[in-house]
Amino acid sequence: MAILTGEIYGKQTANKLVMYNVLKVSKSSITLQNIDNPLSLFETTEQKLAASGYVRISQTPYVDLNSTTQKRKKTMRKPTRCPHTIDFLEERADSQRPAPILLDLFS
Repeated sequence: MAILTGEIYGKQTANKLVMYNVLKVSKSSITLQNIDNPLSLFETTEQKLAASGYVRISQTPYVDLNSTTQKRKKTMRKPTRCPHTIDFLEERADSQRPAPILLDLFS
């Protein structure tokens, strides 16, 4: 499984889906950032990510256009394309939060 910077991974908890943006990928670790809480960062490995039940939600980056904090603006990387561009495959713009994929594991 190849993990790339800018992808969005999610994990289903008891009551909601938590989404994480991949900030940095190195040979030994992956840095993830919580989309809802930009100050929440953690590092993991590719094997631990897969074993913990994280699934790739989107390969298109999520750019928060409503961010008001100075720290968020400094850490946010410049998008490679206009955040208003709609991806015809995913039917959402880069600035729109991905739709959660709810897996029915008990069917």
